[in-house]
Amino acid sequence: MSRSAAVKMSGLLMRQLWGEFSPRGGMVQIRHWSNMSTSSKTKEEQKTHQPPHTVADETNDAGDKAKKIVSYWGVDPPKISKEDGTPWKWNSFRPWETYSADISIDVKKHHLPTNFMDKFAYWTVQSLKYPTYLFFQRRHMCHAMLLETVAAVPGMVGGMLLHCKSLRRFEHSGGWIKALLEEAENERMHLMTFIELSNPKWYERALVFAVQGVFVNAYFLAYLASPKLAHRIVGYLEEEAVNSYTEFLIDIEKGLFDNSPAPAIAIDYWRLPADATLKDVVTVIRADEAHHRDLNHFASDIQCQGHELKDYPAPIGYH
Repeated sequence: MSRSAAVKMSGLLMRQLWGEFSPRGGMVQIRHWSNMSTSSKTKEEQKTHQPPHTVADETNDAGDKAKKIVSYWGVDPPKISKEDGTPWKWNSFRPWETYSADISIDVKKHHLPTNFMDKFAYWTVQSLKYPTYLFFQRRHMCHAMLLETVAAVPGMVGGMLLHCKSLRRFEHSGGWIKALLEEAENERMHLMTFIELSNPKWYERALVFAVQGVFVNAYFLAYLASPKLAHRIVGYLEEEAVNSYTEFLIDIEKGLFDNSPAPAIAIDYWRLPADATLKDVVTVIRADEAHHRDLNHFASDIQCQGHELKDYPAPIGYH
């Protein structure tokens, strides 16, 4: 390029730049890339930070109005209603998770301990039963609450360990993870029902802390060492739970314990009639415990016969 051509080119560029920065109407209109970038960022931020999303008042498990939740994540809680159109007020379970308990199950069944493992499991449970009876005696409500804080542990621990095993081995569980977690949730719902009827004292709460701390770790180690032994122990534990609730029902029928109206959570969870009483609640809970008894003895039998749980379909939804 000649010298004259270069001079002409530079002059043309200077005129174009002066046009971009020239004063117009008494104000300097400056257009440069940083302003354009800032403008685009502002628009993107406006799109991203939408006005906060507000969730309407929700009714919690206690029947009270919860405070509004303000968030821009847009996760709306579902609006659920009963069959009659009234709002569903329980957050811990949904209408499709409710059921009518099978109270026709045999509550007197017992697994006879025939080998060393069975006898060890049986006498382990028996040795834990007597101190509990001495402590609670005929205080069935407090006894039931402590019992449920323990009974809700095995299903969760067993389900978690089976879950980890399934991940390690890249294999299915046969539905046993879900079955054991269902058992744990069902036991927890028993506890949520009883706390609607009675408030444990401070020393009973302290006892729950101590017993749960010991039992969670002990059962975790037992399940790692021998799942069939762990399930057999739970089977015998559930047998004692059935016996305990049978004594509870006997005292209610004798008039030694007030047969108060059933709490609303029990009526909705077990689909009980509106005029259900405590006796009806204890009856369905005893039926649940009998089903948990059968499930755990069945799980132990599978493994005692040399098979794995995944080889046999789990009784999911077995109530």
